[in-house]
Amino acid sequence: MKKYFTLYRPFLLFLTKFFLTYIILTLVYQKFLESFDNNKVDFVTQLVADNTKQLMNLFDADVAIEKDKSESYIRLFYNQQYVARIIEGCNAISVIILFASFVVSFSGRLKYTLSFIVLGSLSVYVLNVVRIAVLSALLYFFPSQNSIIHGVVFPLFIYGVVFVLWIIWIRKFSLYAKNTAET
Repeated sequence: MKKYFTLYRPFLLFLTKFFLTYIILTLVYQKFLESFDNNKVDFVTQLVADNTKQLMNLFDADVAIEKDKSESYIRLFYNQQYVARIIEGCNAISVIILFASFVVSFSGRLKYTLSFIVLGSLSVYVLNVVRIAVLSALLYFFPSQNSIIHGVVFPLFIYGVVFVLWIIWIRKFSLYAKNTAET
């Protein structure tokens, strides 16, 4: 048994770091969400909605957002037409948690690890706002394509960006990059 533990130590260490980080960050985020009433929108989701509106306004779009009084979501109107519902799952925090967990599991020097997590998380956040803005415009012009646009294209976009960031992390900054550069 000790032989297998030694042989698979790097993989087991990766899994342990990944799941511990993921569980801890998810529990912290769940605690954060529990601090809001059932029909109240958390401030991160509100910020995403506000930033989406600001971004669309930069392009002279006729955009309005409205908090639903009885539910925990924000309605987004494009050209006075209700096109999107921004919910907690739209704020990309779960994607950022997944991103950070992976970076920690392949951690390098602490300074680089923390810097990459912060810069990568900001990148994911900004690209998520762009994603919601473009998605809203596309849903206005192509409402019959909702399932493809929302269910396929844009998840591929956001997870594709996270995947590229992971590759950059592994190849340029992680301990793995240093170990393979020396051999």
